[in-house]
Amino acid sequence: MISVEEATRLVQSTIHLLPTERVELAQAAGRILREDLYADRDFPPFNRVAMDGIALRFAALAAGQREFRIADVQFAGQPPAEVADPGAALEIMTGAMLPASLDTVIRYEDVTFRTNEAGQRWATVQVAAPKPGHNIHAQAADRAQGDLLLPIGTPLEPAELAVAATVGAATVLVSRPPRVAVVSTGNELVPIGAQPAPHQIRRSNALMLQAAAAAAGAVVAAFHFDDDPTALRLGLPALLTGYDAVVLSGGVSMGKADFLPQVLEEVGVQRLFHEVRQRPGKPFWFGQLAGGAVVFALPGNPVSTFVNFFRYVKPWLRAIQQPATTHPPQAPPVAVLAEDVEFRPAITHFLLVELRPNAQGSLQAFPVRAGGSGDLSSLLAANAFLELAAETSFFPAGSPLPVWRFRE
Repeated sequence: MISVEEATRLVQSTIHLLPTERVELAQAAGRILREDLYADRDFPPFNRVAMDGIALRFAALAAGQREFRIADVQFAGQPPAEVADPGAALEIMTGAMLPASLDTVIRYEDVTFRTNEAGQRWATVQVAAPKPGHNIHAQAADRAQGDLLLPIGTPLEPAELAVAATVGAATVLVSRPPRVAVVSTGNELVPIGAQPAPHQIRRSNALMLQAAAAAAGAVVAAFHFDDDPTALRLGLPALLTGYDAVVLSGGVSMGKADFLPQVLEEVGVQRLFHEVRQRPGKPFWFGQLAGGAVVFALPGNPVSTFVNFFRYVKPWLRAIQQPATTHPPQAPPVAVLAEDVEFRPAITHFLLVELRPNAQGSLQAFPVRAGGSGDLSSLLAANAFLELAAETSFFPAGSPLPVWRFRE
């Protein structure tokens, strides 16, 4: 049996960066960028009007002029309407390109208008601008042409997609999504839509793993095998060569129907470890087929499956999509334990908690009552788990501990 730290090291030793593919920008949400994207022009690309109002020359205001003839009206998306008369103003809308001859915008709220008998409109400034450039978003104030905006390794969330669209990146180079096979095992498992007999349960672990892997950016397929060594020997090889990772649930403990460890080695998977000094999830089996898939064989109790996925599998899935040179692995954040916890066995304990911010802005972790690793419903009250080190048995309230979030 190995420590959590050694299990983490061995899992990380199998990380290999996935190849790239070019996709349409609209299809790139959640993907990891694998090229640098630069500003193709200034941000903003022109002196941009920041308020609806009138544009004028500040020098006229400084000289005491307060009433201005409206020479024209300009909307966003129109070429700039130049105003030759130094004493005239331009009615202008937010987002419009400021004409080169004007340098100040007075918002509508600070202006009154009148129309004379000839139909000419005039604007009277009630509140003067303090300096030139008032209510103008200056060209290149945010970024200059050629600036690096989105470096390699950036996750493409909505804001990043908008920036990519702004610089004309109609297609982007991204990491290929991980291909993951989720495998449930066990004679007691029936399809979700079936009515289980008293001795049966539905395949909830498989669905959970599918959803969690998809949320980590993977393309997922689900499979099921009964506790039959022959069926496992026949079915597993195709998965081991067709996917980046095979994530199994069940069949890895010490029971007489737990055939997976033996069968995995029979079909060529090199075992890197079996059993981790942790609770829940001690029977965790991990290995790799040379030139093929990495195998996470997780214990079948639902909380064990769940915790092991978020502690080991999800970080692995993220890492194979993101270059370590640009986004090196980071230690998990910490949360402050809200009450005393005592855990006697000298093993790492993953404690289900509910995270809540305190008045100082720190995360407080409140332990969630759970009926063991089979208590699937306990996950509903929790949004994270703390990692309690094996070297300590008493954890007083106020202790800062590593936290693994699985729900915001």
